Amino acid sequence: MKPSLVGELIAEFLGTMVLLMFGCGVVAMTMLFGKGIPGEVVNGGYTNINIAWGLGVVFGIMIAGKITGAHLNPAVTVALAAFRGFSWGKVIPYSMAQTAGAFCGAALVFWNYRPAFQKFDPALEKTAGIFATFPAFPELPFAGFLDQVIGTAILLFIVFAITDERNQPSANLTPVLVGLTVVAIGMSFGALHGYAINPARDLGPRLFTVLAGFKNNGLTDGTNVFWIPLAAPMVGGLLGAALYDFALRPHLPKA
Repeated sequence: MKPSLVGELIAEFLGTMVLLMFGCGVVAMTMLFGKGIPGEVVNGGYTNINIAWGLGVVFGIMIAGKITGAHLNPAVTVALAAFRGFSWGKVIPYSMAQTAGAFCGAALVFWNYRPAFQKFDPALEKTAGIFATFPAFPELPFAGFLDQVIGTAILLFIVFAITDERNQPSANLTPVLVGLTVVAIGMSFGALHGYAINPARDLGPRLFTVLAGFKNNGLTDGTNVFWIPLAAPMVGGLLGAALYDFALRPHLPKA
C-alpha cells in the first residue's frame, strides 16, 4: 500500500530528528564534556563529530528509506523535484517536516544535557554552535557560502550516483554509502562553516536556540549568518544533481 502524505511527513520528521539527535549529541559531548566538566570525559574531537553525523545519516535513511526514500534535507527534496520527477507540491511539506524534525532533535539533546549546559554555559552565551553552524571567518561570508555550495554539490552528485538505477550498488549499501559521504564531506569541507549541507539541519536547531534563549544564535544576535546554510546548500544541491545528470548519466548503460 502506498503511504499517505501524512505517513511520508512522519517518516521525514522522525528520520531527520534521529539524524539531529546523533549530530547535535556528539557536538554536545565534545564541547561540554571535553574540557574537564564534569568528570574528565575524553574529548573525541572532530573525528568523533564526523563519524557520528555520518552514522546519524545512516540511521535516518534506515528509518525513512522505505517510505520516502529518506530525503532528510530540503536540498535533496528540491533536487529530486528538479531532476527526478518528485512532486513539487510535496517540496514545502517535506521541507517543513524535515525542519520540525531537526528542531525536535536539537531540543531533545538540550533537554538531555541541560545540567552540563548549566554548568558550562549557564547564560547560554557561547554554545549555540552545538546546534547550528557558524562561519570560521565572519568577515568573509563568501568563503562559507562557497564551502556550502561545494559540499552540498558533492553530496547530491554522490547521492544521485548511489541511487541511480543504472549505476546502483546493492540497495542495502545505500544508507552506509550516503553516511560515509557525509563523513568524508565533514573531514574535507567542514571547517569553514560547519558543513550543514542541509537547510533543515541548520534552520530547525537554530530556531530552537532562539526560543531556548541562546545569545549567539546567528539569527537574532545581529550577525546574520543564518542565511548561508539556507541558501548555499540549495544552490549546491542543484549544481551537483545537474553535474551528475548532464556529465555522467548519459554515458551509463540504459536500465
